[in-house]
Amino acid sequence: MRAVIPRHRLPRTLRARLTTGLVVLLAVASLAVGLTTVLALRSFLEHRMDQQLTATEGRFASSLERGESPDADNAPDTRGQADHTFGARLLPGRPTRAAVVDDQYDRSVPLTRGDRQLLADVPLTGRGSSITLSALGDYRVVAVRGDDGDVLITGLPLRPVAETVHRLEMVEAVVFGSALAVSGVAGALWVRLSLRPLRRVSATAASVAELPLASGEVAMPAPVPDTDPRTEVGQVGAALNRMLGHVGDALARRHASEERLRHFAADASHELRTPVATVRGHAELALRHPGPVPAGVARALERIQAESERMSTLVDDLLLLARLDAGRPLEHRSVDLTRLVLDAGDDARAAAPGHHWVLDLPEEPVTVTGDTNRLHQVIGNLLANARVHTPPGTEVVVRLTTGPGGGAELTVSDDGPGVPVEFLDEVFERFARADHSRSRAAGGGSGLGLAIVRAVVAVHGGGVALKSGPGATEFRISLPGPNRTPPVG
Repeated sequence: MRAVIPRHRLPRTLRARLTTGLVVLLAVASLAVGLTTVLALRSFLEHRMDQQLTATEGRFASSLERGESPDADNAPDTRGQADHTFGARLLPGRPTRAAVVDDQYDRSVPLTRGDRQLLADVPLTGRGSSITLSALGDYRVVAVRGDDGDVLITGLPLRPVAETVHRLEMVEAVVFGSALAVSGVAGALWVRLSLRPLRRVSATAASVAELPLASGEVAMPAPVPDTDPRTEVGQVGAALNRMLGHVGDALARRHASEERLRHFAADASHELRTPVATVRGHAELALRHPGPVPAGVARALERIQAESERMSTLVDDLLLLARLDAGRPLEHRSVDLTRLVLDAGDDARAAAPGHHWVLDLPEEPVTVTGDTNRLHQVIGNLLANARVHTPPGTEVVVRLTTGPGGGAELTVSDDGPGVPVEFLDEVFERFARADHSRSRAAGGGSGLGLAIVRAVVAVHGGGVALKSGPGATEFRISLPGPNRTPPVG
């Protein structure tokens, strides 16, 4: 079963990955060097031992046939033999005699059947072999053929070799471990220093992502100073600076265009107020003429008066939006939202008696701080929107509650056909219309009602939300409490 490393345990940042990769590569290199040196040292020591054993020419093993008494003339020859030297003489069909040099004297070594088989399998090539004897442990032995057709085996213990190799392993572990620790710290510092320009690029990009690019004049951050084309980070920084320049130019042109459009709307609306009022006044004056007026002319005058009134409302809405865009402050006083909802509900019942208007109000008055006329316009626009875009018989529920922190929440919901899905994202835009999907029994509006709602609520420090579907549409207005001063502009 293959082990799976959890993803959250793997390094995620580029700095951590580079540092980890550096340490891993150094660890692999240290392991390779350590294994190579250990194997080379073991091979070297075993080769030297083989040379030492070959140089003895099996003298100790051949002298084992002389006897076992160290005082006798025929005692085994231990001259020049190192302590713990092993010797064995093998004769075909005869028991094997084995001894080991102990304090310059030989000592017989008992051999098991397995030991004899190991000794019999030692090749007669003059090259050393490593075996493990039951009574002595690990030995390095060399076998040569004697003059009498026997096999002479001489060996030296491998413990000194193992101890030397073990000491080397301990030294390498300490040295390589220290080198890994120092290299890890130094590598982390070096990677951190090397990636400092990339962090500046990332910080600049993050600051741009937090800017309110959707509206208003935007101050772009300072360009990235790391633009050396010879480095990858410099190339990224130069590309980011070029992108910031293009974005800044586009935002500046957009802001200038929006300002020109706002000034035009404000100036045009201001200039239109007087001629529209004049046309409306002349139409009303003509309709009051005491003399007989042909029916066609009277009908035309009535249409002129109605359209001039509609145009006056449009001009007033445009002027209001222009003032809000310019950041002009509204009134700042205590407003009884309960009274405004009652008044707006009476107006809605009078304008659309075919709808079912339901007011759900708390027992205690709900007050906020703001502009009375503008908040009354917000409520009126929401009810007018529900009246215009739903058929007769629709139930419209207006609910007012106290919100968090002493604020207010106003919801206007209906069981009409709902707002089309493709229109939800632009329903609060100016001159937004969805005539093809909602009935317009009252002839429709200018498309500025919900835009005014959002603008006025935003100036009061609140928010607007919409949830809509077939048979259920809800506009939710949240306003701050009476102790909070609405923002200016």
